[in-house]
Amino acid sequence: MTVRSSAAPAVIELEEARKGVGLWGDAWQRLLRNRAAVAGMIFSAILVICALFADTALIVAIPNALGADLDVKPLLTPYPFNRGDTRCNRMGPSLLPPSRQEGCIQDIEKYGNFPHLMGTDRLGRDVFSRVIWGTRISLTVGIVGSLTALIIGTVYGAISGYFGGRIDNYMMRFVDVMYGFPTLLFVILIMVVLPSENAVQGMINIFIAIGVVGWMGMARLIRGQFLSLREKEFIEAARMVGTRPLSIIFRHLLPNSLGPAIVALTLSIPGLILTEAVLSFIGLGVPPPFPSWGIMVNEGWRGLRATPHLTIFPGLAITITMMAFNFLGDGLRDALDPMMRGTT
Repeated sequence: MTVRSSAAPAVIELEEARKGVGLWGDAWQRLLRNRAAVAGMIFSAILVICALFADTALIVAIPNALGADLDVKPLLTPYPFNRGDTRCNRMGPSLLPPSRQEGCIQDIEKYGNFPHLMGTDRLGRDVFSRVIWGTRISLTVGIVGSLTALIIGTVYGAISGYFGGRIDNYMMRFVDVMYGFPTLLFVILIMVVLPSENAVQGMINIFIAIGVVGWMGMARLIRGQFLSLREKEFIEAARMVGTRPLSIIFRHLLPNSLGPAIVALTLSIPGLILTEAVLSFIGLGVPPPFPSWGIMVNEGWRGLRATPHLTIFPGLAITITMMAFNFLGDGLRDALDPMMRGTT
């Protein structure tokens, strides 16, 4: 008498269901089954929408950053980020419109009558509007800084990992020397040396500082992937048929290294957002009046007992954003890991 295993049909059905689904499609399906990753992805998408549509158009921010008129017309935000009324300063969070709050005689025609959901700061500026507008600064630094580190690290690590030998040895010793410098201190020194007269220059300086120190981890990751993949049979076969090195790198090695690189890119964004907040907190980030979460925390911590909302809300924005990208990065790591294939 033959006993048939009930697990075998389930495995067969699972494999049949996966037929026709590629690597990225399979990874996408596993990512959608991770609730924490989906929540992080949804919140990250909301942040991107806030960053893109905080005002009427992105192009409005360019002349403003260069010192032109700062009267940005809000789109998602109820008030301009740089306009306030000192007659309504340091108000606590409220669901009542300003006209119905005692002690506030705000000009409704000029400033609007939308409730200050997160209160106002010492200049009467709406904290909710400034938190949403600060998303643009933080996300731009996080995403562009990560892409800068990805490009530099990928090129450096690909050259080191593919050629190996003395080239790899010399290049990695340089990375070891760079690792000897305290990263945050090095970034602070770069920000002090570079001039920062407006928001555009301030953000470019941050990109330069992050690009100088943020590529080393990515370079080591790509180097390790290339060292592992270049000994595989399909790479040896490509060499035997006379495929050029650049073609091997771009058609075979680099595509097979993108999974870990994407995970590392996602997981690096929270650290860069925190770095930008620290730089803004100590006065080396984007100059006022452009709102940054770090600047808002710096403006509110001195009056923490009297007006805690000035510190709590931008602090929560930093914390929740970092958690969202960490959840998304963990989900991508599990989804792109071949060892997780077949698991929920």
